[in-house]
Amino acid sequence: MSNSSSGFFGDGPVALPPGGPLYLQLKRWIEDAVHRGDINPGDALPSERDLATKVDVSRVTVRKAVLQLVQEGVLIQKHGSGTFVAPRTQRVEQSLSHLTSFTEDMARRGMSVRAEWLDRGRYEPSPEETVALGLSAGELVARIARLRLTGDTPLAIERASLSVSVLPEPEAVVDSLYRHLDRSGNRPVRALQRIRAANLGEADARLLQVPAGSAGLHIERLSYLASGRVIEFTRSVYRGDTYDFVAELRIGAPTPGGARA
Repeated sequence: MSNSSSGFFGDGPVALPPGGPLYLQLKRWIEDAVHRGDINPGDALPSERDLATKVDVSRVTVRKAVLQLVQEGVLIQKHGSGTFVAPRTQRVEQSLSHLTSFTEDMARRGMSVRAEWLDRGRYEPSPEETVALGLSAGELVARIARLRLTGDTPLAIERASLSVSVLPEPEAVVDSLYRHLDRSGNRPVRALQRIRAANLGEADARLLQVPAGSAGLHIERLSYLASGRVIEFTRSVYRGDTYDFVAELRIGAPTPGGARA
């Protein structure tokens, strides 16, 4: 066993946190050890056999616990080398109260971000795009897709669709889409955004550099002009281990003669 393994096991008997199936208890115990710094990013996890022996559980239980932690990005597995604690990634918070572009939002936080273009082009719209954007028969759609990164860490995949009447040359977008739209007076002023948790598919997981099946956030956004026209339909996928969305909630004033719940 490595030095990291001895620190991980400690000297006394192992007491798993109570509650739930045994593999989830073991999962929480490993997570606690990582958070305490008993094993650090890059350290190897003890072997499946050593873990099973020390904790007095089956190797199947160990395998299930480790698999969950790999899917959640806490651990990584390297073929032929073993299982390791994943590098820590800086979590990013984004307010749900303001409509800003990714570039503008990260700049306000003093974070260096960059984009890798995945697509910029004009296409026949899908039925979903036609309905969302209110496109006329025969009207094309402009699509831009980017992988968003801070440093070398990918954070999100953004796929935006707009009418070509709004974005006739999608290849002309070089940084912020909203900044580009602002020049033609087409910057959105409000948006409706839906967020759901989902496991990442193989293609998106590969782009985001996480295992397939990892936790992610799927976000659909319809952005509007002041006139009420839908200007942008965006579908984004965010890594669940790097992004937090934050909303400020206020209690409204009580209605006259009524009482607050």
